[in-house]
Amino acid sequence: MRTRLHALSAVSGAALLAATAFPAAASPATADGGGEGSGQDSVSAAELLARVKTCTRISAGKYRTDQGGPAKVPVCGTEEAVFWEADMDIDCDGRVTKACNSTTDPSFQPQTAFQTSTGKPLDAARLPYVVVPGPGPLWNYRTSGISGGGVAALVHDGKVRYAVVGDTGPAGIIGEASYAAAAALGIDPDPRTGGTASGVTYILFRNSSVSPIESAGAAATEGEALARKFVGRG
Repeated sequence: MRTRLHALSAVSGAALLAATAFPAAASPATADGGGEGSGQDSVSAAELLARVKTCTRISAGKYRTDQGGPAKVPVCGTEEAVFWEADMDIDCDGRVTKACNSTTDPSFQPQTAFQTSTGKPLDAARLPYVVVPGPGPLWNYRTSGISGGGVAALVHDGKVRYAVVGDTGPAGIIGEASYAAAAALGIDPDPRTGGTASGVTYILFRNSSVSPIESAGAAATEGEALARKFVGRG
C-alpha cells in the first residue's frame, strides 16, 4: 500500500538485473509447489498473451503507472478474468523480514490489505502477490469478482508465474507486485531500485480464491487449473 513517487524508468538498469542472484528470502516463491504451473504441459506465456490480446475496457478511464505519469493503462475484462499490462513496482509491505523492512524500503508499511489465515500481515519476501488499485472512480475491483486471496497469473519475458491478490494501492495507480513475485519472474526485487518499467501482464481470475492465502503452492496449483480453462484447455 504505497504511493509511488518516481517512474521506474529513472532506474534504467533495473530491468537488466534479471540474471542476478537474489536474496535467499525470495526462493520460497518457487519452492512451495512452484511459482509456475507444474507438469510438462503447463500453460505458456504465448497462450495467455493471445487470450488477452484484445481489450474490452471495464475501467471508467486509464491508470497511471507512477504518480505524476501519463494515464495510459486500461483495466480490461472477459467473462473469466480482468487484466492489464503495466510496469512492476515492488511491494515489500507486510511481515518484517531481512529483505523487507523500513531499512531496505523507505516506503515500508508493516501491514497488507489482506491477511494470512491467522490474521497476520502477508510476507512479501516469500509470497508472490499482486497489488490492485484501491476502489475509486476508475474501477472497483470488488465489483469485478476480485478479492483478497484471489488467483492471478503474471506474464513477463516468456515466463508465467502464479500469485494471489494480496494488497491494495493508490486508487489511480496500477502495476505493482510483491518482492517474491518479482523474483519469481526474474525481475530485480529490490524495493528501492528494482522492478521493471514495462512488459508485465497481470491476469486476475474472477471469483477465485486460494486457501490458505499464504500458500504459494496452492496459488500455483489453482492458477494453472484456471489458466488452462482460460485458454481453452480445461
